[in-house]
Formats: sequence, structure tokens, C-alpha cells
Amino acid sequence: MSHIAFLPPNIDVETKAVLKKTAEAHRYLAELKGIAASIPNQNILIDTLSLQEARESSAIENIISTFNDVYQSNYQAQSFASPAAKEVHAYSKALKKGFELVKKQGILTINSILEIQQEIVHNKAGFRKLPGTKLLNQATGEIVYQPPQDYDTIVKLMSNLEAYINDDALSDADPLVKMAIIHHQFESIHPFYDGNGRTGRIINILYLIKNDLLSLPVLYLSRHIIRHKADYYALLQQVRNSNNHWEPWILYMLEAVIQTSKSTIRVITQMSMAMQHYKQHIRNRAPKIYSQDLLNNLFRYPYTKIDFIMQDLQVSRNTAIRYLEQLEKLGLIEKRKIGRDNYFINKALLGLLINPE
Repeated sequence: MSHIAFLPPNIDVETKAVLKKTAEAHRYLAELKGIAASIPNQNILIDTLSLQEARESSAIENIISTFNDVYQSNYQAQSFASPAAKEVHAYSKALKKGFELVKKQGILTINSILEIQQEIVHNKAGFRKLPGTKLLNQATGEIVYQPPQDYDTIVKLMSNLEAYINDDALSDADPLVKMAIIHHQFESIHPFYDGNGRTGRIINILYLIKNDLLSLPVLYLSRHIIRHKADYYALLQQVRNSNNHWEPWILYMLEAVIQTSKSTIRVITQMSMAMQHYKQHIRNRAPKIYSQDLLNNLFRYPYTKIDFIMQDLQVSRNTAIRYLEQLEKLGLIEKRKIGRDNYFINKALLGLLINPE
């Protein structure tokens, strides 16, 4: 079983290489924050991008779902195309809940982290109380790492982590450097029976929001982690094994921020352009049905439905059907029958979400 030191680390983690990459990460993060503010309705980004992140983050834990399954499922109606899609939507709901808690409280507490994890795993088991948790190599079955086994140690380490997250007097390191350390510490404590990886990746986003580096939860590192999964786990373990050799891990996380910021900037820029194209097209070709609420609906739900139009625009079923039929004639959406339901797919938006590069 590994011994975990309390934070902050007892060495200077801000090496020359780390500081150089931190400056680059801040530049792209600031650009992302500005571009995200250009989308008129915040829910468009939160809903579409949080589901994308939820799918990627769940895939790291081998919960594999298709884009179709995710976007044709509906959490409010508790209607899911597959068990994996249900898990993805639970993650998205947990992320939104965490976002609201941090906005309201201005801090990120143990209680908030517990609430987030409860949404992900659908139970209130809380911190681990029973020994026996070990992390295994999936290929060989060998024990890679044993986190703390007793409840009291977990509680003490999590209390220290909570203080490090919220009390800047404990460390004057750059927030992006601290985010990398916080993520490592949380994953090493591994406080829960299940949902540690997904909860830890939500904490990353919420920490950036708490420090005003982002206004909306739109920076999702999971796609980068999936692409460099072996490095992610190897570097996590390297810090545990090599007595606080933090630099490679921090550089990995900063590179994840840089690459993910660039990718998300492209997605939001292209989404904004697509919204303008749809806006002009509808106003020119079907001005009687145009409204900002209709446009928002089409970009909030890659797969919209008659019910969603009725709900968002406060119109009758017949009016919603007429709107969707006209949009289909304009070639802006594609009608697809899946099971007993008709979905209307925003092809431009779905293409961006599937292929964000």
C-alpha cells in the first residue's frame, strides 16, 4: 500500500519547463473563455459539449456508447437508448450539478464532490469503508497500485485536498499547476468504490471555474487522455513511485489543456458559424417560423424532437411539426425514425461533435 503525503508537495514543482508550458496553456484557455462567451445561449454549449465529454470520460472507464445512443437519449424523461448512454447522461448531470454548486458557493467542497459522485454511480455509499481496493493492470491482472485502505486515512487526505483546493495560502503555485496536482492526489486517494476517474475529471473543470479561468464548463480533457491513455496511467504511477517527481505529470496535464483548448476553440467557432448560416437561411427562406428560441433548440439538441420544440418554444404540437417539416425541406435537418420516435438531426452540429478536429 502506498503512502500519500499531504499537499502541498515539499518541492518546487514550477520548473522552467513547467512555467513555459503554463504560460502557453493560459493563452489558449483565455482564448477559449472569450470565444465561449460569444455563443448567445450558454445552455447550448453546456448541453452539447458536456454530453460529448461525458461520453469520452466514460469511455476511459470502458463504458462505450455511440453518438446516436447518447443524443437520442433523454435524462429528464429517463429514456435511454442503451445502459452505457444512461451512464453518460448521469455523468453529464453530475457535471452540471457541480457547476451550479461551484457557481453558488465559490468553493469546491468535500460535500460537493460527494454529491457529484453520487450522481455518477447512483448510490450514496460515500468514501470507502472496507479494505481490499486495488488497481490492476487490465492486460495482466497484476496489482499496479493500492490506495489507502482505511476510512480515517481517506477522510484526512480528502480534508487536506479540500483545503489545498480552496485555500490559496497553502500554495502560491499557478492554478493550472495546482489542477494537475489536485487531479493526481484525488486519483491516488481513490476515495470511492466506483466513479473515481469520472469524478476526478469533473473536479478538473470545476477547479478552473472556481479560479475564473473559465466561465462555463467547456474544457474537457478526456479526449486527450483517451488518445494518450498509456502515458496518463504511466505518469500517474511514476509520481507515486519516484518520490514526488512531478514535472512529467504536470507537463502532460498542461499539454492536455493546450490541445483540448485548441480543439474546443475550433468546435465553438465552427458552431457559431453554423448558427449564423442556419439563422440567415431560415430568415431568408422561412421568415415566419424564425425565432432565436428555434435556433437555440436546433443547436442545443443534435437530435431534436417535436416534444423539445413544443417545450422550448411554448407552441402546440401541430405548430412544432410544421416548423420541423419546413426545416427539413430547407435541408437543415434530417428526419430519422428510431424505434417509435421521430428525431430531427442537425447534420451540421452532429458533424462538428463527431469530428471536432
